[in-house]
This record gives sequence, C-alpha cells and structure tokens, in this order.
Amino acid sequence: MEKPQNYLSRLRRHPLLWNLALIAAIILAMAVAAHILMQLGTRHGARRTVPDLSGVQLDQAQRIARKHDLQLHINDSLFVPAYEGGIVLDQLPEGGVEVKPGRTVYITINSFRQKMVPVPYVAGRSLRQAKNMLEIAGLEIAELVYRADMATNYVLEEYCEGKPVTPTTRMEAEMGSGVTLYVGVEEGYGTTIVPRLVGLPLAQAKGRLWELGLNVGRVDFDEGVNLLNQKDTRVYIQTPGAERSAALGSKVDLRLTLDEKKLARYRAEAEKQAAVAAEERRAEEQQRADSLARTVLEEASAEPAEERPANNNEGFFD
Repeated sequence: MEKPQNYLSRLRRHPLLWNLALIAAIILAMAVAAHILMQLGTRHGARRTVPDLSGVQLDQAQRIARKHDLQLHINDSLFVPAYEGGIVLDQLPEGGVEVKPGRTVYITINSFRQKMVPVPYVAGRSLRQAKNMLEIAGLEIAELVYRADMATNYVLEEYCEGKPVTPTTRMEAEMGSGVTLYVGVEEGYGTTIVPRLVGLPLAQAKGRLWELGLNVGRVDFDEGVNLLNQKDTRVYIQTPGAERSAALGSKVDLRLTLDEKKLARYRAEAEKQAAVAAEERRAEEQQRADSLARTVLEEASAEPAEERPANNNEGFFD
C-alpha cells in the first residue's frame, strides 16, 4: 500500500492539482472554523425558560430576567386603576417559552397615573376635522349633541368634564377621556346611514360612527377579553345594522370578540343583512321621490280656475 507521503510527492509534481487541493483544504478549514464560531456565538443548544413576570414589580422583574440570562425591554405602558403602578401587565414571549440566552423579553407595565394631555379647541371645525384633532391629542368624543343650525355637522360648542372649552382655555384631560361636542344640523338633513362595522377594531368602529354623526352606545365584550387584549378584538354585532337610516346623534351598540370563527360567521350574515337593508332603503327613497314628483305635477295641473286667462270672445262675430 502506498504511503501518504508518496501521494503528496506525486501531487506536488502537478502544480495545478496541488493548488486545487490547497484551495479545497483552505475552504474546508474556513467552513469548519465558521461553524464552530457560529455555535459559540449563538450558544447553539443552550436554552432558557422565560419566567412568568405578570404581576411582578419592574425592579424585581429585572432581577429575575438577569438570573435567567435574559434582557428586559419596556415596550408599552397602560394605566389600569385595578393594579399597582409599575407592575408587569403583559410580556412577549410568554412565560414558559424556551428561548436562547440573551433573548429580549418585551413587557408592558402599568403606569402610576394616567397621562394628561391638552384639550384642543375644535369649535367652528367640521365634525371630521374635530374628530381627527381630538384623536391626535389622545382624546375621543364622549357624545355628539345636535342642535338646529344652518351649518350641518359643524361643531358649535365643546365641553370637557362639564366645562366649556374656548380659544383661550388651557385645559388638560386624561388621555383616552371624552369630549362632548354640540353640532349643528339644518332642517331636512337630520339623518345619516349606519356604516358597516363588523370586523373592525373598537377604535376604528368608533371613528366611523363619529364621522357620520352617530354616537357609540353600549359596548360589550365576549368572555376572556380583558384590558390587555381588548385591542385585538373585532366587532361582530352592531345594533342597528349597517345600511339603515338613523337620526343624527343616534346610538349604535357594539359587541366584540377574539374568536375568529365567530367573527367570520357573523360577518357573512351581516353582509347579507346590509345588502337587503341597502336595497330596501333605495326602494323607499325612490318611492318618496316618485311621490314628490307626482305631488308637484298634480299641484301644477290643478291651477285654480280664477287664475286661468279669460276666453272673452263675446261680440267677436257681431
């Protein structure tokens, strides 16, 4: 059997083969080194179980995270009066999940008090502009109250916590609280169409209602919904239903769920009902238009006899 030294000596007599062999060996060595470094850098095979930090004070949660070789990052904060300030309300990944050492755990903590924000002056603006300004400020509409005025859907007055808001008012309110708006409506323009809300999150559903001059009525949630997962819920029932006529300032009740299957089932039914309601509404509008046209025609043809020009031909042939 030929020795390895003989193979090497024979290979060196062929420069091309020798260089190719050296290149292959170098590439192989680099691949092995990269693999070893990657294993060390990513701590391949090392796992940590994420502790459940819910209800734990922030400083204690940080100590627990360091003990498990994990990092903490405050991703958001909420104000929930039922809990103490500074405790962890939610986390991602959840407790019990296995992750690599050094992984960042994102947490939501409870604020010590609700943030206060300036109340913008929106009187004289259109309802849509006022809604947008309030939402940007972190506020919402508590109630729309309509009054007779030539400027339909323009804000006449604004009240916050029962106090009038004026151009010179320097008022602050808790973020998320509501402002009462008194809005104008001209005679004959006091109705609107209920929008389609099924499938929308609560904030978006509220915005749609306010833009069309409707108030948010009763809001109910399915079982299992809490202050932390409310933002993930969707409307699956609205009363009255979409595409129906409603007086400006009317209330629309909402019910929300986290159940995607339930949502899909109710959404399909809501679409059918909305299509029927839209067709009925169009038929009623056409009937009213036809009735008005007939009334105008009848009034025009029933002109009083005394107003007609006299046909006085007496003595014409005399």
